[in-house]
Amino acid sequence: MADEVILLDFWPSPFGMRIRIALAEKGIKYEYKDEDLKNKSPLLLQMNPVHKQIPVLVHNGKPIAESLIAVQYIDEVWNDKSPLLPSDSYGRAHARFWADYVDKKIHEVGLKLWRTNKGEEQEAGKKEFIEVLKLLEQELGDKPYFGGDKLGYVDIAFIPFYTWFKAYETFGNLNIEKECPKILSWAKRCIKIESVSKSLPDQDKVYDFIVEMRKNLGIE
Repeated sequence: MADEVILLDFWPSPFGMRIRIALAEKGIKYEYKDEDLKNKSPLLLQMNPVHKQIPVLVHNGKPIAESLIAVQYIDEVWNDKSPLLPSDSYGRAHARFWADYVDKKIHEVGLKLWRTNKGEEQEAGKKEFIEVLKLLEQELGDKPYFGGDKLGYVDIAFIPFYTWFKAYETFGNLNIEKECPKILSWAKRCIKIESVSKSLPDQDKVYDFIVEMRKNLGIE
């Protein structure tokens, strides 16, 4: 009997994009359900009763919440191709550390760039965002990917935020290519990979969504 795989998601969510990339890397067919976050479906509330948030991976009726946990689950369950985490214990621990760093920093600091139009807050957010990217540049080093010679767990954790870069740059008044050229080169390598390119929405579409969000928040 074939696996039933469902992804409860919202298209601009970088967290949901992680799971989409991981499923694509493994060649797993799944049903995609785009949620209306203002009117959450009974299935989402049933599958994630604690946080009531997307994304949720549902595998044969069993829910797996939190995007990085779901990516690890995908790697463990469908372990016959395209390993996402390193095979050795230290390598896995190292990858989890940096994925966790991305998880805690990029989205949170990115909010300071687009959810305010106050100069001081934005300037502080811009400084912090560049510091975060520069630290990630150091970790990347001269490797093509954070995973080494091929796309890996940290790459999958980070690359979805590339779709938000236009918004970060526009509202944060920064130039990522000028400040962190290695990060932009890495991102361009990643989006040439089919599992990434077909899983990520267009930057302009995400930017338009964020413009609407700012209007709704009364920021414009």
